[in-house]
Amino acid sequence: EVQLVESGGGLVQAGGSLRLSCAASGFTFDHYAIGWFRQAPGKEREGVSCISSTDGSTYYADSVKGRFTISSDNAKNTVYLQMNTLKPEDTAIYYCAAITGPHTIAPMHRDDYDYWGQGTQVTVSS
Repeated sequence: EVQLVESGGGLVQAGGSLRLSCAASGFTFDHYAIGWFRQAPGKEREGVSCISSTDGSTYYADSVKGRFTISSDNAKNTVYLQMNTLKPEDTAIYYCAAITGPHTIAPMHRDDYDYWGQGTQVTVSS
């Protein structure tokens, strides 16, 4: 059974940093991608960043480019999202999700993702 578990969310002041973790288990696929999405109250869920297991390629939404960094530790089956220079508009529930099988990492369509974590709250105060 595939499971994704997020951690690392919290409350931080604007300009601060957080690192989210997505621990994956139950993967038996040769090719997969892990993406981070976020959903703010009253807004659609949007793709933030994604990393491919195939070649390590990454994607970032324009709104986070230069501030967020996605990385993976294959030994720990964990994907990280380092978030720097956080802004109040980054406040949202952050979800990690997995595509199992052949994939493209951009654009990020939520319907392409097979498995989802439960989400972790990130709140940035001004």
